[in-house]
Amino acid sequence: MNAVSDAREALGARLRELRRGARLTGLQLAGQCGWHSSKVSRIERGQQSPSEEDLAKWCQACDTVAVLDDLVATLRNVRAAYVEWQRTLAAGHAHRQRQSIALESRTEFIRWWTPDVVPGLLQTEAYARGVLTACIAVTGGRDDLDDAVRARMDRQRVLRGGRHQFHIVIWEPALWRVVADRQTMADQLARLAEIVDHPRVRFGIVPLTAEYRVPATNFVIYDRSRVITETVSAELTITRPSEILLHEKTFGVLADQAVYGDAAREILGSIASRHNEFELPE
Repeated sequence: MNAVSDAREALGARLRELRRGARLTGLQLAGQCGWHSSKVSRIERGQQSPSEEDLAKWCQACDTVAVLDDLVATLRNVRAAYVEWQRTLAAGHAHRQRQSIALESRTEFIRWWTPDVVPGLLQTEAYARGVLTACIAVTGGRDDLDDAVRARMDRQRVLRGGRHQFHIVIWEPALWRVVADRQTMADQLARLAEIVDHPRVRFGIVPLTAEYRVPATNFVIYDRSRVITETVSAELTITRPSEILLHEKTFGVLADQAVYGDAAREILGSIASRHNEFELPE
């Protein structure tokens, strides 16, 4: 639960800055809000989560109502992270895939950056099986591999209908990493070569030789309403406007470094030929 605790403490620190900026003591703020004197300290130290009503009172007392929406979004991020931490694995991997289907079906524009694996929406069935097998082995939870693979394949219906648009950028080393076996990789690269011409998908590859310009783990931007990113132990949903803006800026930098069209197809063909030439060591 460290990530959740850290997020709660960060929110508390931000509230402390607002109080100090208003030149209020903790006792004075508590008095204006009608709270016990210890409540301010507990919130600022991350020992207690404020409610949305608490945030409204805090901002009113500090004359900082302009930042209330951002604070509420931050609070919701903390709550969302906690729920995912507690429930995702217990519900199974297929359940998580079905959650993605619901989210992606109501999103018109998806921007996706991945440095280490082909995105789920573009995976072949064999590649998806390899990825999910590895995930289940590491994260545990219910072993529902077959159902999870089927659900992941069902997600790809969003590519074929509706008004959805996609801009997907991948780092070249992800295409070299062997998932399952080299035949699986060859088939996956052939699939990506087809995606290059997809009318709804702008698919780019950041070359291995591209200049380092921005630090970025994997993330997906859904319209301009939320960002989802994954760590080893949790999936985090971000709705705070300033954080979404930062992810949009980061994606823009990476997208500008990517190559598209024939140049992307050339990279895919070159890597595919190498996968066909070499065998994995025993």
